Formats: sequence, C-alpha cells, structure tokens
Amino acid sequence: MARRPLPRILSTGSAQIARSRELARTAADSATDVLHPLITITRGLRRLASAGRRRWADTPKDRRGPLLFLVASVILVVALVPYGPLLAVISLMAAAAWQGRDRTPPAPEGPDESQTQRLRALYEALVPYFSAAEDPAPLYGHGGEWDKAFPSYEFDDTGRVCHLLIRYPAYFPDGEPEARARIEQLLTAKAGRGREYHFAWDEEGNELTVTVLAPLPTDIAAQRFVTAPGETVLGFTDPLQVQRTLPLGYGDAQRDVPPVVWRTGVRSTEPHLLAIGQPGSGTSTLLRSIALQALQHGDVLVVDGSGTGDYACLTGRDGVLAVECGLSGALASLEWAATETERRLIAANRARQEGEAPPEDTRRPLWILVDRPSAFTHLAAADGRKDPQALLQVPLRHGRAASVTVVVADQFDSADALSDAVRQHTRARVVLGPATGEQLEAVLGARPQTTPVAQVPPGRGYARLGAGPVHRLQVPATPDPYDDATSDAHRQAVLDLLPPRTTPADGETVPVPAEAAAAEASS
Repeated sequence: MARRPLPRILSTGSAQIARSRELARTAADSATDVLHPLITITRGLRRLASAGRRRWADTPKDRRGPLLFLVASVILVVALVPYGPLLAVISLMAAAAWQGRDRTPPAPEGPDESQTQRLRALYEALVPYFSAAEDPAPLYGHGGEWDKAFPSYEFDDTGRVCHLLIRYPAYFPDGEPEARARIEQLLTAKAGRGREYHFAWDEEGNELTVTVLAPLPTDIAAQRFVTAPGETVLGFTDPLQVQRTLPLGYGDAQRDVPPVVWRTGVRSTEPHLLAIGQPGSGTSTLLRSIALQALQHGDVLVVDGSGTGDYACLTGRDGVLAVECGLSGALASLEWAATETERRLIAANRARQEGEAPPEDTRRPLWILVDRPSAFTHLAAADGRKDPQALLQVPLRHGRAASVTVVVADQFDSADALSDAVRQHTRARVVLGPATGEQLEAVLGARPQTTPVAQVPPGRGYARLGAGPVHRLQVPATPDPYDDATSDAHRQAVLDLLPPRTTPADGETVPVPAEAAAAEASS
C-alpha cells in the first residue's frame, strides 16, 4: 500500500506556528514601546493611591475629620481658580510619571575596585612575558594601562574572572608550545585555581581568549544512544568543537548533550582504541559502556587482567563470546581471535576475487576488549609462556578489514609494558583521571586546550581521535551492577541494557549475586 502524504496543515504547521509566535512577539514589543508612557503613569497612580491609603490608615481617628475638611477645601479652591482643574490634572500626571519611573539601579559601568585589582594583577604578571626592552611603544609595562591589553572581560558571582580577551604583541612566539604553556600556567594560577580554562589562541590577530569551562555533567547514566551502526559514544564533552548533540534521558526529562563519537569499521581511520588512567579513574567503566553499545550489532570478547570481576555481568549473555580472567583462558581466547581475524580476511578476499559480497559472518563486528594486559605480561614472563599482547598483533594490524575492533585499557604505572603493536595501531586515545600536561601529551600526542585539574570525578578525562582535537570527556556512568556500592538507579540502568542470558551447552548456570538477581528479575 502506498503511503498517503501528510495533510498540509501537519507538514507545514510547525513553520506557521513559529511564524505566528514571531509576529506575536514583535507586536507585543511594539505595543510595549507605544504604551510605555501610559504604563508608567498607571504604575505611578497605583503607587500614589497606595501611599494615600497608608497615610489614611496611619492617621488617628480623632484627626481624620480635620484632614477631610482640609482636602475638601483644597479641592474647592482648585475648582474656583481659573484653569485650576486642568493644572491639577497636569500636576497629578506629572507626579504619577515621577512615581512610576523605573527605579532599577543601573548596572555599574566597568569593574569595581576588587575586580580592577584582579585585572591589574594579571596585567603585571604578564609584563615579563609580553614585553621587550627594544619595543618603542610597549603594550605591557609595569604601571601601564591594563584596559588596552584587556579589551573584554567578565566576572562570575564570586568576583573571579570567567572570560578574558588578552591582546599581546606580535613578537611573542605564540607558535611555540612551550611559550603557550607558560602563559596558560600563569593565567591558571592568577585567575583562580581549581577551575578548567579554555585557551583559544588567535595567532593572526595576536589575541588570546580565556574562558572558564563549566563542569561536565556526571549524572548521565548508561542508556541507548541515538547512533548509527559503527558509531560508539565514548562520552560527552563541551559544545566548543562538537557540532552534534544527542538526546539523553534524565528521569522524566530530556536534554541534548554534545558527544564524543568514535567511528569504527572498514572505513574508519581510528579502528582501535587505547585508554590509560590512574587506578579508580574509570577505565573499566569505559570498557563496560563500549561493550553494552557493541552488543547491539556485534559480538564481544572480554579479557580481564585486573582479576576483580568487573565484567561478570557480561558472562553468559547473548553475543558475549567469553569473559576470561586467567592467563590460560586469555591466551586461548586471544589465539582464537587472531585465527578468526585471519579466517575473515581469507573469506573476504575469496569473495572479492569471485565478484561476490563478503560472507555475512565476516561482516558482523567482533570486539576484543582487553583490560590491563600488562598484568598478563608479568604473569606470562614469570611462567615462561607467551605474552598475550603478541597475539593482538594480527587483530590490530588487520582488524579494520576484518571488522575486528580492539580496545585496550591500562594504567599509567604499567604503560611502559604495552607492546609496540598496541602503541602503533591504537590511534584513538583516551586518558582518564588526574594527569599532568606531559602525561597527556605522551598518550594523546598533543596537549589539550584546557588546563587539567588535580581533583576530577571518575570517568573524567580527555579523548583524541587520530589527529583531531583533544576533547574533554565524561564517560557515562556504567558501574558494575553486581557491586554493592552501586546505586539502584545505575544498577537498573545497566541491567536494562544487558542482552538476555544464553544457556551454556553443559546446562550450568552462572551464579549471580542476590541483589543483582532481584533487580534483574524486577526489570
């Protein structure tokens, strides 16, 4: 049956409503401008009437009679005087206009004394970096005019700078990262610690824009994201360099938040990901979030080197091939993954030679999630067995053509134990937890345009996809539902995203904690 077109009133109704709202808003503004004198006089008459009622209520009862006689005498005199009523009306309107005027105090022009001291302190601190002895007309000098160097500025409710436009001389080496880092570190210390600043360098205009960034939302729970196949949401960031937003649910409400989307597949330029962080920074949360999204369209293989059981909720689920926590199981699973990658490559190559489409089993995405492979490296070396990271070379090198994606997570203190294959083929990078600028540059390949802070919530960090910009990142809350410290709302959110359980071939069931089993049964 052919689809019937929507009625015209439904297809064009939104545009007509928007146009009507704009016309109504314009008419209201015009009417307000025209009727402004009448509104002012009416407000003044109301205030005069209120003052008269208060005066009458405050007058003692024994004096109200003489007061009425006095008012009546004044009215009689005004009525007998030539042009008296007209002059009385004019006087009343003038008094009403005066009483009805807008008494809102005007906003102060320019900064106050404390704000001026802050700006002058910033100016004096920048003098050694933005001045030269041979400059005939220096913009920066001790005791100079700071308002010429800071043409635009804003302050927050606490009196600290939240936005600042800085002009600097053209001879300042703004193309050198070391020179920029010195200025950014100085501004961070002088403008107020404990906040994240975004620095936008305009090398052509010799201007630096400093903006205080609002904290990223930490209350985003795990949920189904509106993405296409092959797109994975790593987390959420600022709307400064991201033009896309995703609708997210916050209980009964919705909100649009800019995401950091990682694209995988045959045409991806960053087919594999490496996540580095401090203990407790949220790398396991990131891997769980990726696994829940990957299970919508593919299969997942989890290798957990931490041995804490953070991925027990995935055991026995539909689409989860295995969750290995021991060295023997990890070696067997990764060896199978390498063999499966080679099989997919051979099958796809034969299909292309015969002029046919690749088989369906070679196009279904396969995700290999490896948490803390350095722990297995030490165990394998102590036991004299093969390093599991060596088995990742084939999926890392040829995984893009075989629809195989590798995600590796480890900690800063074990980053040196990562193999060269992992370092070379993971072009998508994530750093979670507190980190210095040198650590961020070593992992991401570039420093972020924001200043890292010492205290950050779990799942907070930075992400860089290939040679793109460095984004602030907040991973959605995806805790272990079997952890006793997990809240009921977050536990239920993760359980709702898990696929149904698949009965093993031997008929054994996987033990589940009582709280998680009750929550899963209620869902």
